[in-house]
Amino acid sequence: MKKVLISATIIAATVVACNSGSDQKKSEKDEKAKTETKKQDETDPVAKQAKAYFKQLPKPASFDRPIAKLGKKLYYETDVSLSGDMSCNSCHMLDNYGVDNEPTSPGHDGTRGERNSPSVYNAYFHIAQFWDGRAADLKEQAKGPVLNPIEMGMKSKKDVESVLGDNEEYKKMFAEAFPDDKKPINFDNMAEAIAEFEKTLATPAPFDDYLGGKSDALSSAQKEGLQTFIETGCTTCHMGPGLGGQMYQKFGLVEGPYWEYTGSEHKDEGRFDATGNEGDKYFFKVPALRNVHKTAPYFHDGSVADLDEAIKIMGKTQLGKDLTDEQVASISTFLKSLTGEIPEHALQSEPATASM
Repeated sequence: MKKVLISATIIAATVVACNSGSDQKKSEKDEKAKTETKKQDETDPVAKQAKAYFKQLPKPASFDRPIAKLGKKLYYETDVSLSGDMSCNSCHMLDNYGVDNEPTSPGHDGTRGERNSPSVYNAYFHIAQFWDGRAADLKEQAKGPVLNPIEMGMKSKKDVESVLGDNEEYKKMFAEAFPDDKKPINFDNMAEAIAEFEKTLATPAPFDDYLGGKSDALSSAQKEGLQTFIETGCTTCHMGPGLGGQMYQKFGLVEGPYWEYTGSEHKDEGRFDATGNEGDKYFFKVPALRNVHKTAPYFHDGSVADLDEAIKIMGKTQLGKDLTDEQVASISTFLKSLTGEIPEHALQSEPATASM
């Protein structure tokens, strides 16, 4: 009995020591970060100004969970499209910063929708999903494209469940992801799994390091661009960790209508389509600017291919300002600091009979 007590005491002491060491390292790391931030605020006025508008990316969810791994497989799954060859990844390509670089994306039969497919990277903290905000969160968003007649075209939830239920690997993965469900393979769980995977999709960038206290993470030209971005008034809408995605705004707020500047063929009424409220006409969710140098073309309909032109249009329609070429180039230079790293776990590393 004494030996058992001694062993238990040793184990407990070891655990306490390990935890204590871990806590000490975390404390030291936090203290170092605070020191770096304080030093930066004292020596870099642009950084101090930036922190009033922007934040580092929120920590993404862990991929090392059965539900997230199931979500990844579902994201690349093509069998849940009517044609059998479309997946979530068809329009939101994870090896291409979450976009297909098309103005609008072709659906299962080649028909195109009227809105641009936005990136799924860093979408986990947005105020809502879709350009018109009709989905409150990622789970609700994931349910839409599968049954949309123009997009993936499946006829019913039961058809989706039948396809997934015939797959032995899915039977195992759904059971592991939803251990308390008697019938884990269902449409709602499919959407939840995809959402949990998408919550892991973050692309930390040099700008995050800059906000974290590392002044040399941005070049002098990028800092000048950041200052121009702030002083021009872009932060009225493009703020927070995503530099957007946190509010709705009218396209053509100061100068409009927007289509006279973008050349848009379709006069999209934006959030009005989702709410039916007259006051929501031509309002859209403010696009986040993370990886914006990689996600052309721009705006809700992909009507503008060139980023510099998009910046000029924003200056005119939203702020009533005619930005000079120098201002536009400076802002664009800053925006390059928002290009982050694609996480390895997001990529389809093995051949799949399926994709979504």
